[in-house]
Amino acid sequence: MDLRLTPREEAFAEEARAWLAAHVPPGPHPSGDTREGFAWHLDWERTLSDARWAVVSWPEEHGGRGASLVEWCLFEEAYYAAGAPLRVTQNGIFLLAPTLFEFGTEEQKRRILRPMAAAEVLWAQAWSEPEAGSDLASVRSTAERVEGGWRVHGQKTWCTRGAFCDGIYGLFRTDPASERHRGLTYMMVMLDQPGVTVRPVERLDGDESFAEIFLDGAFVPDRDVIGEVHKGWKVAMATTSSERGLSLRSPGRFLAAADALAELYRRAPDPRLEERVLRAWLQARQYRWHTYTTVTRMMEGGHIGADSSLNKLFWSEMDLALHATALELLGPDAHLLEGQPLDPTASWLLGFEFALAGPIYAGTNEIQRNIVSARVLDLPR
Repeated sequence: MDLRLTPREEAFAEEARAWLAAHVPPGPHPSGDTREGFAWHLDWERTLSDARWAVVSWPEEHGGRGASLVEWCLFEEAYYAAGAPLRVTQNGIFLLAPTLFEFGTEEQKRRILRPMAAAEVLWAQAWSEPEAGSDLASVRSTAERVEGGWRVHGQKTWCTRGAFCDGIYGLFRTDPASERHRGLTYMMVMLDQPGVTVRPVERLDGDESFAEIFLDGAFVPDRDVIGEVHKGWKVAMATTSSERGLSLRSPGRFLAAADALAELYRRAPDPRLEERVLRAWLQARQYRWHTYTTVTRMMEGGHIGADSSLNKLFWSEMDLALHATALELLGPDAHLLEGQPLDPTASWLLGFEFALAGPIYAGTNEIQRNIVSARVLDLPR
């Protein structure tokens, strides 16, 4: 791996930093998980799209800049360093879109990607079910063949921002005689139709974007099936590689958090926590260089595969440790949601609460360790 940036890459990063410096709204930003905050974030997402910064690595015909994966990483670093708003379109552009690029038809790409990039049609991931969380192969939602498509039945839950989105994507059992990983098909389901009930899941913090979705005969046309019928597991594993490995949690997010933690320590040093602060700062950079190694492999035609589980274990536990250290540095002020004396623009407490979910979403870390042991280390079951 060549660690030197090319003149093109340096120019790209400089252009991104200049644009962000001129356009990022000052914080604190509203939560993207309330209706008002979500609408505010959509305005920002459309500003990004209008300037073609929403999906820089996509081809130009789909709203991108045709940037390389290295340039995408550089943009992500600039984005988080600028304190830009969190991306409420992330489950579409970072999860569904890579899946469409790999398995989607040309018609699907033309129809779905540009409205997704422009934040005009919004997507939520709908994988978890009451009896299928980390064990995704246990899904019970079904799809029955009808003329021109499928009728879907079942319940999906913990759909992030599902209460505000236009469509969902997930797995449905299309072969009633199948079990586990076989007989599943990857489908997109539009929510504004008969047979769909979207029920927001109330949270203690007041956010309202989580949803459980009930499907009672909703229609999925054949054109909204991604990949081959009955072979959706392979498609889903491509999505999990994006979720755990590269796109959903870029190094830029953790570099910015680690730099903020270091600044917090400089303002209120505590020798007992010095080593933990340093470890967080170093781990964020370790993750950066590991990601650049992955990007290099992908640009040469390789895939992430099961290594994405290693990524997920590393970033989720690093993020949690980083925020726990920040709360200890803040001491009694750690409980404040805003206006903290050492960081008036953000709440480390809310960041910690979100980090707590890291070892759970995208597949629990216990399951990820099983995957690593079997598929990376080739250990006996």
